[in-house]
Amino acid sequence: MPRFKYIAMDSKGTESSGVIDAADQQQALAAIRAHGLFPTKISDVGGSGSGVAAAAAQAAVGAAAKPGSGLSMEIKMPTFLQPRVKPKQLMVFTRQLATLIDAGLPLLRGLKILLKQEKHPRLQAAIVGMGDSVEGGSTFSDALNLFPNIFDRLFVNMVKAGEAGGVLELVLQRLAEFMEKSEKIKAKIKGAMVYPVVVLSFAMIILGFLLVKVIPQFAVIFDELLGGELPALTQFVINISDTVVQSWYLVLGGIGIIVALFKVIVRTKRGRYILDLIKLKTPVFGPLFRRTAIARFTRTLGTLMSSGVPVLQALTIVKETAGNEVVSEAIQSIHDSVKEGDPMAMQMEAHSIFPGMVVSMVDVGEETGALPEMLTRIANNFDDEVDAAVEGMTSVIEPIMIIFLAVIIGTIVIAMFMPLIALISGMS
Repeated sequence: MPRFKYIAMDSKGTESSGVIDAADQQQALAAIRAHGLFPTKISDVGGSGSGVAAAAAQAAVGAAAKPGSGLSMEIKMPTFLQPRVKPKQLMVFTRQLATLIDAGLPLLRGLKILLKQEKHPRLQAAIVGMGDSVEGGSTFSDALNLFPNIFDRLFVNMVKAGEAGGVLELVLQRLAEFMEKSEKIKAKIKGAMVYPVVVLSFAMIILGFLLVKVIPQFAVIFDELLGGELPALTQFVINISDTVVQSWYLVLGGIGIIVALFKVIVRTKRGRYILDLIKLKTPVFGPLFRRTAIARFTRTLGTLMSSGVPVLQALTIVKETAGNEVVSEAIQSIHDSVKEGDPMAMQMEAHSIFPGMVVSMVDVGEETGALPEMLTRIANNFDDEVDAAVEGMTSVIEPIMIIFLAVIIGTIVIAMFMPLIALISGMS
């Protein structure tokens, strides 16, 4: 019986290869598909090549060969080592697919065109799998559900609503715009955080150098000249330096324990809630986090509702994608209130996280029947406020960082000069 060598990927994009016995290429492909793999290349072991074959099925994680089937696998690269699909790459794929469908091309044809130009291995495998699933009679939203690591619930439910309403290209376009605006906000916040992170990093390097190299030399001099009688501030700084130099492993271990405890606490729902509440209450960064959370909530909810997703289902999805436990709990209470027949604005007013302007605009949107449009308008307004908050935060951070460095470095300098001043005064 002929033997065929293949290269394939599973639904998570993990590449595998092996050899299979089959009567011909079609039977080999069928056997590979039966194990939930997406063949990207198959060739006769004897050397006769065959073209690239595409196939997909809903795969279980870590699919393995069944005994006696003649199918063997060799895992080449674990999923966690493969590059993840970045939001920008997903945004480009979504916008291109929307353009192709809007131009009149069938969905399957559009996926095949995008497959030819896609370079990302995990997204390639996803396109292959979705194409085969759609060709087999599944809906596009069902095909997206095969790849939850790439397409989240927001994406899948919006596509499902677009398919039901016959406006898939419009929904995809809205999704692309949503992702583009979300990434723009993230980029602005990350850009604002670059300066303080760089300054803090250099401050820690300078502080470490002073504690390890400079202060021990001063300590030796003071011990010889003053016999260990030092001012309290000087002795305090020298004690810190001695601890860092002589017990550095304890310092690193303590830092490691604190980081580990922080990660454990953050993994609990209560811990995340407390951390997110602290974020919203922080003097400088709090207003920015609050505006960003409201912009994300209103834009996501408005996009879902304008795409035809029912309000209760939309609120459930928004709750899961809020990114802030305080906001998530507020959304859950809004969901429960709307489920009982109450207006959304009434429950929003009970939560201090939502400003009065937002509550008023939502109330107007509910009364006029234009809630999705009103939510989008609120999101655009808060996007502008986020821009202003980022600029204001940048201007505030600079003097704060300068004062912080001056206090740290100035304290060390004063502590080192106090014994010298006392020594000079005694000599005079």
